Amino acid sequence: MDYLYLAYVFFKIGIFGFGGGYAMISLIQDEVVNNFHWMNSQTFADVLAISQMTPGPISINTATYVGFNVGGVLGATIATISLCLPSIIMMYFVIRFLFKRKGDPTIQAILNDLKPVIAGLILSAALIMMTKENFSDAGLGEGNISVILCVATFVATFFLKINPMILISAAGLIGFFVF
Repeated sequence: MDYLYLAYVFFKIGIFGFGGGYAMISLIQDEVVNNFHWMNSQTFADVLAISQMTPGPISINTATYVGFNVGGVLGATIATISLCLPSIIMMYFVIRFLFKRKGDPTIQAILNDLKPVIAGLILSAALIMMTKENFSDAGLGEGNISVILCVATFVATFFLKINPMILISAAGLIGFFVF
């Protein structure tokens, strides 16, 4: 029965998860942690960390790990395919439709209107991940080091345009020595 729930949950997330993997995080967390209780929020945070370090899209990596956690290799396969299947089906029809109407101003307006929705989903995922488990204190006060690293990384990426790979490496080294 868990296999059917896995297929249902990840198919539904695949349908409503516009904006890519990071936009799907809040949907996945709501289903996996809150609705089905397949894992707690700390374990989910660990899954996200592993999913970000593993090559491939974060949503697919997360689905695979959750599926494996719930139903082994078959569960991982079902969750991964269920997450990807709606996108494959929709893209087939969307591409056919868009190629027929690629110059239509209404289509361009709809695509432009989706941009703030996607940004909101990504922001929602970021806000959901701002928990005590993700911002530990290292004995220096409630979340100081983690918050400072988070803000510094944002500023360095967004304003200073520093390569994210350099920032990931630096944050990892700081985390290794501080925590």
